[in-house]
Amino acid sequence: MNKMYSYLGLAQRAGQVVSGEQAVLGGVMRGKVVLMLIASDASSNTHSKFRSLAQNHNVKYYVYGEKDILGQTIGKSPRSVLGITDRNFANVIQAQIRESVQEKN
Repeated sequence: MNKMYSYLGLAQRAGQVVSGEQAVLGGVMRGKVVLMLIASDASSNTHSKFRSLAQNHNVKYYVYGEKDILGQTIGKSPRSVLGITDRNFANVIQAQIRESVQEKN
């Protein structure tokens, strides 16, 4: 399994992850979310809603993983959207995502 999921689990245990559409929306609006993950199998409506939310609030985002795996990683039901609220976790998770994308190419 990808290291990114391990870091995501650590971030969840540290209380640095908000999950679910409403929680992420609220976190972005309050300026708490520094990185957003949108599940690749989320609906197109969810994709466009959260992409524009991220762009409007200057939040970095990635379309990565699947709902089931993202939810399972943080010990919850399937999640379409996750928000990371800690800059250090966000940096490590971004680096892992970039690394896994490079390995695929």
